[in-house]
Amino acid sequence: MRARVAEKTDKIKLVIVQGSTASGKSDLAMQLAERLNGEIVNADSMQVYRGMDIGTAKPSLEERERVPHHLYDIVDPDVNFTAADFREHASRVIEEIDRRGKRVFLVGGTGLYIRILTRGLVDSPGGDDDIRRELEAQADREGLEALHRRLAEVDPVAAARLHPNDGVRIVRALEVFLLTGRPLSAFQEEHRFTDERYCCLKLGIHVEREILYQRVEERVDRMITEGLVEEVSGLLAAGYPPSLKAMGSIGYKEICAHLAGEYPLEEAVRLIKRNTRQYAKRQMTWFRRDSENIWVEYPGKFDSIFSTVMGFYH
Repeated sequence: MRARVAEKTDKIKLVIVQGSTASGKSDLAMQLAERLNGEIVNADSMQVYRGMDIGTAKPSLEERERVPHHLYDIVDPDVNFTAADFREHASRVIEEIDRRGKRVFLVGGTGLYIRILTRGLVDSPGGDDDIRRELEAQADREGLEALHRRLAEVDPVAAARLHPNDGVRIVRALEVFLLTGRPLSAFQEEHRFTDERYCCLKLGIHVEREILYQRVEERVDRMITEGLVEEVSGLLAAGYPPSLKAMGSIGYKEICAHLAGEYPLEEAVRLIKRNTRQYAKRQMTWFRRDSENIWVEYPGKFDSIFSTVMGFYH
């Protein structure tokens, strides 16, 4: 692990613990925050939702009592909580923590949230409902791959970055081009996420793939034992339909289909495990592109991690 010396700056110092699902990042953040008079800020796009506890692997109530946690359970599942919303909430909370003389530990696996918080928003045009509906209709008729091919013709850089099944971002990139005649990647290149608001230490947790996948499988089994099916059933009974963005996330989507009679629980569990493994792989691809990451092994080398964090603060 290479050493990191803190910059001489007036910016708020932010330790970011990031990595894939089941990597141990929440536990590492807890260990650091407890020892260093810190508070934890959530950077997971699903843990903001109330009532979605088991399937999102939120910290336990006991853990939240040991160390103050922020931005968990802040909106209902029918709220379209965006990356811009996260940036607004997180910025305010981080400033409040800093004013109290506490240290801030940002933890999560939603790389876009972390990047937008630390580097800012791209100054691209607003949306157009008519264009978006037209693009979504094309996706329904021809499939997302056709939309992805269309994007590749006008914005090959953006298309190369996006998975062919990432409908939301493909539609957005095409929407920007149709509105402005310029590729979204051109706006991003101009901006280059240069609005650096904090002095950051980024710790990325490295876990061997086989071990990570084993942890994923064990976590999913534990979620079922702890009552994931009952949690999803309760959300449906409370009036939150499967069509909501939050209810379409991994774990909730598959259990909704099971409860609708589409397949037995055993198949739902198999799909959750498969989809979580695929998601973890995409997360690691995202974080590996971040040249600022210091890759660490946890819990095996906690003492070395702790020394790096102390060097950052001093």
